Amino acid sequence: MTTETLNIMVEFTGGLEMLFSDQRNHKLTIPQTDSKGDPVTVGWLVNYLCEEIMQDSRKDMFILDDHVRPGILVLINDADWELEGEASYVLQPNDNILFVSTLHGG
Repeated sequence: MTTETLNIMVEFTGGLEMLFSDQRNHKLTIPQTDSKGDPVTVGWLVNYLCEEIMQDSRKDMFILDDHVRPGILVLINDADWELEGEASYVLQPNDNILFVSTLHGG
């Protein structure tokens, strides 16, 4: 059985890259569907990033209560994810997902 995949680009800025081995850009090949056979979403991607890509143990700096932490701007193909359905947005081939930390010490 062949698993269909998607190629996407994920980027981290504003300091978030430190949670991902100081790598800002990640070209990922991910399955088109989750374990239930549903299309993968940004919500699925966030979990995937934490489980498979993030080497840092401080997952709480990226997620809080299974959601992207407040203060992190998420852009889907340069559009605010709130305009795209947030975590329920179904990922498409060649999507660019950008996570920007807007949290600053003071």
